[in-house]
Amino acid sequence: MITKSLQSLFIRDLTKLKTEIEAYRNEETIWKTDKNISNSAGNLCLHLVGNLNHFVGTILGNSDYVRNRELEFSQKNIPRTELTVQIDRTIATINRSLEKLSAEDLEKEFPVESLGYKMTTGYFLIHLFGHLGYHLGQINYHRRLLDVE
Repeated sequence: MITKSLQSLFIRDLTKLKTEIEAYRNEETIWKTDKNISNSAGNLCLHLVGNLNHFVGTILGNSDYVRNRELEFSQKNIPRTELTVQIDRTIATINRSLEKLSAEDLEKEFPVESLGYKMTTGYFLIHLFGHLGYHLGQINYHRRLLDVE
């Protein structure tokens, strides 16, 4: 039950991420930073896609995705269409990976100590969902602040 709920929530917010990226009136603004805004919406999008593809896709789903976290923050001016394709691929990866998990799997220890301590897979998935929501809110605010004509 909880696995299906997590899957549904990840898909909901990844779909919202795609909607946010598509909502920018000026595509160049996706990559804009300003004053105390050090991360562009484009880089936050790449970070979310990389994070979920790595932790859910590679570690839980055994995909062949290889993460380059540094590029998530250094790449610039990737076309909006490419970002949305990456989001769609991430949605598919989340679906494939989480469909395989049972309630018992969620109680097992997550294979990587990415936060510096041991935790269950369920706990880490909830953490990842919070991380997605946090950056999704930043992207929404970024768009409303900087995408003005």
